[in-house]
Amino acid sequence: MSIHAKADGKTPLLATMPAMEWDGIGSCPMREVLDIIGDSWSLLTIINLQSGPRRFNVLRRMIEGISQRMLTVTLRSLEREGLITRTVKPTSPPEVTYALTEMGHSIAVPIGALGEWAINNRDHLRSARKAFDERADV
Repeated sequence: MSIHAKADGKTPLLATMPAMEWDGIGSCPMREVLDIIGDSWSLLTIINLQSGPRRFNVLRRMIEGISQRMLTVTLRSLEREGLITRTVKPTSPPEVTYALTEMGHSIAVPIGALGEWAINNRDHLRSARKAFDERADV
């Protein structure tokens, strides 16, 4: 089923999606995916691999605030889920690169749309938060 809004712009974007509920063989599909990519480090790692393979330290410099340990954990998790590949070249020292798989590239599309939404709405979110906090303080 398509998750795109109709041309009239009035149909909610998610109106044509199937219900997100327990499917009898596991958990809700949305919850399962959010458990994999729902943290900021996974999202930022996927975004930073969109333009091509990267070495560990390059990724670490690109993702502000991530520790070496957290990047290692994140990369292993994304590799386990089939979203990235890890390639080791037998050089001295070994050259290790990480790249998105085909499935990783496919999830990067909606993640990119979320990123665009965040850029376009950050000021609105900040204004709403500020207004709420001012009302809450009274």
